[in-house]
Amino acid sequence: MKRMILAGVVALTAGLAGLLAQTAAAPAAATGPMPKSPDELKAVQAIGNAPTPDEAIKASEDLLTNYKDTEFKEYAYTMEARAYQQKRDRVNAEVYGERALQIDPKAFMMELLVGEIIAPNIKDHDLDRDQEIAKANHLFTDAIANIQTATKPSPQISDKDWDDAKKFATAQAHNDLGILDQVQKKWDDAVKEYQMALDGDPEQDAYATRLANAYVGAGKNDQAIAICDKLLAKPDLNPTIKQVLTSIKTQATKK
Repeated sequence: MKRMILAGVVALTAGLAGLLAQTAAAPAAATGPMPKSPDELKAVQAIGNAPTPDEAIKASEDLLTNYKDTEFKEYAYTMEARAYQQKRDRVNAEVYGERALQIDPKAFMMELLVGEIIAPNIKDHDLDRDQEIAKANHLFTDAIANIQTATKPSPQISDKDWDDAKKFATAQAHNDLGILDQVQKKWDDAVKEYQMALDGDPEQDAYATRLANAYVGAGKNDQAIAICDKLLAKPDLNPTIKQVLTSIKTQATKK
């Protein structure tokens, strides 16, 4: 449910609010970009209705090619970036994410997407390591600031869902900052960021798992073991997370 809320926010903040208002037969109340013809409307809808990443990419390119003056460029770039991310094509995901950010620099979900492509792939001996760290850090911290000032993109989103979406996105940004701290082996800083992520989204076992790992890195093995024990007691724990937690607990116990 939480991810569905965030996915809806991605679409609406990328310019879909006006389209949804029109399809709801309320063009007078519509705000934001609008299609200029029924055919353009169908082309925009085809992106959102695409069942696979490849089809979403094709639909986005069709819109951009056939309607060069479309007001839905940000939406097309956003959906294309997410499609490439799903395909694990991080080069194109970053390219199209940055194109979306050129249109709306305050698009916090795109800032998170681009930063999440960069941060985990930073290596110790990369020649541009410092620049990539600085770029990812700026994206994540700027996203947090933009989340706080973001206004609800559509009346179709309830106040509660909008508040939840901002809370979950903020938690995601702190998780991302934790990953960036971990890349730099700043374990105490990573602990703080992962804890803030978990405070904002307590049901995210992945955040808790990363927190346990950061505790091991910081030499706080008792805290790591306590988190592992708590999560490993859950009957519905994801098998992959269970495997990672078991490894973390073993490592912490040895230390």
